[in-house]
Amino acid sequence: MTLPPFAAGRPLDVIGLGRLCIDLNANEIHRPMEETRTFTKYVGGSPANITIALARLGEKTGFIGRVSDDQHGRFITRYLEERGIDTSHVITDKSGSVTGLAFTEIKSPTDCSILMYRDNVADLKLEPGDIDAAYIGSAKALLVSGTALAASPSREAALKAIHVARECGTVVIFDIDYRPYTWTSREETGIYCSIAAAKSDVILGGREEFDLLDAVYETPHGDDRRTAERWLRESAGIVVVKRGGDGSTVYARDGRSWTGRTFPAQVVKTFGAGDAFAGAFIHGLLHGWDIERCQLFGSAAASIVVASHSCSDAMPTAEQIEGVIGRYANG
Repeated sequence: MTLPPFAAGRPLDVIGLGRLCIDLNANEIHRPMEETRTFTKYVGGSPANITIALARLGEKTGFIGRVSDDQHGRFITRYLEERGIDTSHVITDKSGSVTGLAFTEIKSPTDCSILMYRDNVADLKLEPGDIDAAYIGSAKALLVSGTALAASPSREAALKAIHVARECGTVVIFDIDYRPYTWTSREETGIYCSIAAAKSDVILGGREEFDLLDAVYETPHGDDRRTAERWLRESAGIVVVKRGGDGSTVYARDGRSWTGRTFPAQVVKTFGAGDAFAGAFIHGLLHGWDIERCQLFGSAAASIVVASHSCSDAMPTAEQIEGVIGRYANG
């Protein structure tokens, strides 16, 4: 494979960058949100969830982002700190911004939706001046979420962070993380996410997310191999196409590909699975595992999170993941 080696001897394994928000998950499940009266609060945001997943698996992690100067911002920062995540570069925004809120509706295990409040959110106030080259250089990998590219000045900050990471030998991992309510158009999404993807060593996304990028280059939609080959001709050594309940396919620059399995689960809700998969998959890469084992670990982690009410709180330990794999080893 052609994944750049993770630099040895650095104090941090992974630094996440991007969205820090609050998930408010419905307690009265199997009913529409109009009839839901109570919610449970969790830390949310895809890059936050993935970073939390990595910390839960024993990786040394940090985060670059902005939180609001209020109770929600303090809740998020404290939550990260309690899980051993370095918050020295999580900045309290003083501009009067607010924390993004995600209200989740759980009508059934397969019918879930999210109602987002994203006006004037703190995470999109991240500035290029917040990007510390020495800090990024202290980590083996930088994880960037596509949502950080949705608006300025966060867009420029994220692109600067990617540039700095490449300059200092920090592996760039890009999670497309498309959220339509954050962007002004699908075309804008495709353009800016393509810029980031072209400079990334590992790219993760769902089929529909890659379709947005394919549209920029008029690559035929829906063809996983052609999509992967497009990005493997750039900087990427690994491209991961996630297909939810149908598993994932990983493509490498040397031409090989691997199709991963899924695990049975008593599904409570569908969201969070991709973040759990990404965290466990990246954990495997950091430890030099073969791709098949990384996929297996990621799929088992995803099965645990979809069976839970939360996302961040449910990120599993290695022991829990191995328990799922062992239970269904011959399945």
